[in-house]
Amino acid sequence: MATRKQTTAAKRNIKKARAAAQRQRTIAHLPAAVRSDMGRQAARARARGGRPGRALEDRTRQQLYDEAKKRNIPGRSTMGKWDLVKALRKSR
Repeated sequence: MATRKQTTAAKRNIKKARAAAQRQRTIAHLPAAVRSDMGRQAARARARGGRPGRALEDRTRQQLYDEAKKRNIPGRSTMGKWDLVKALRKSR
């Protein structure tokens, strides 16, 4: 799982690439590093089947709890894994 810093950097790279592609109208004129990074990100997305990140069901209860804590979901300490999954989905 990518760190928050890596995720932020990837999003920033995508924004730069989109802006550059709109200006230059072609990916061929983008820097090689940006092109290869876009290719890697696309390959990871294809491997996931287009789904974002890890599915909630695949995470541990502790990981779900930590995410619920970030989103400030009330009653999270008494919830089980599947209750946390439901609460996280509802909070989106």
